[in-house]
Amino acid sequence: MKKICVFCGSSMGFNPIYREKAAELGHVLADNGCELLYGAGSVGLMRIIADVMIERQCKVTGTITQHLSNMHVGHEGIDEMIVVDSMAERKKVLEDMADGFIVMPGGIGTMDEFFEVYVLSQLRVFDKPVALFNVDGYYDGIVQFIDHIAKEGFMRREHADNLIVSDDPKDLLEKMKQFQPADVDKWVVEIKEQIKEK
Repeated sequence: MKKICVFCGSSMGFNPIYREKAAELGHVLADNGCELLYGAGSVGLMRIIADVMIERQCKVTGTITQHLSNMHVGHEGIDEMIVVDSMAERKKVLEDMADGFIVMPGGIGTMDEFFEVYVLSQLRVFDKPVALFNVDGYYDGIVQFIDHIAKEGFMRREHADNLIVSDDPKDLLEKMKQFQPADVDKWVVEIKEQIKEK
């Protein structure tokens, strides 16, 4: 679990705890010898975690679209800046490079990133852990909704349970190291059986 991609807000949020926890996560990643992959921003929580990793002399790689780079929101202090044409390409680069994903509080862009990697993990396009850093209960609603999806039969329980959730960054990283992907073949067989029953 070397290269960790962190998805998080380009804003700070109103509660100071988000900034505090972003910095704490940066220190935990540094303590474990991790590299940071992220959206290359010099603003919001993205800036906080990147600055901590830089101060701790850890490698930081950012991926940004040309459009956002032209808006001068890219972090000039990181080790490597990858400029791409589209948001889809930006996500693909991060998905390919990362060993695992941590999702901090953020807006709809962060939600888009989260659900994409969660789906890719569910389908076993890759076998990489996806973790919600549930700062101050920020993701309680999402966790409850995913549980609701499973209860209603639109997601297998093991896929719902395979999402890592914690409000402690040390616990989060330890669970990511122990991650075991769910069996997709069994899921596909059961879906086909449901169709036959109709």
